[in-house]
Amino acid sequence: MDDLTPEQRKKNMKAIKSKDTKCEVMLRKALWKKGYRYFKNYKKLPGTPDIVFIKAKTAIFADGEFWHGYKWEENKKRIKTRKDYWIPKIERNMERDKEVTAELKKSGWRVLRFWSRDVEKNLEKCVKEIEKVLHK
Repeated sequence: MDDLTPEQRKKNMKAIKSKDTKCEVMLRKALWKKGYRYFKNYKKLPGTPDIVFIKAKTAIFADGEFWHGYKWEENKKRIKTRKDYWIPKIERNMERDKEVTAELKKSGWRVLRFWSRDVEKNLEKCVKEIEKVLHK
């Protein structure tokens, strides 16, 4: 059972960002500071990648752990409320991520996916990985 009232739950869910999350902004600022120019939330590609380098045909996603199923088999056991809703929702998100990645790769795009925790804890490592792909 949910501990929050419907109004509180609605307010909480409205506050969840789908773009310009903390890790996306951190990654973008680090890339910008190094002189890289990109498109953000590029709607012309499947999955609306968070960062896109068109000339390098590289799409980057910064995925939140809860929404995209980080260590899913281990973490899905932690869901205590509305399992019938959350488990299929997150599993569908994971499936969609695979579909989007496959579709982009089939079209000749390089796809990088980072967990938000990795961006926040190892920003420079993530930037170096992007640079390595961009300079291939």
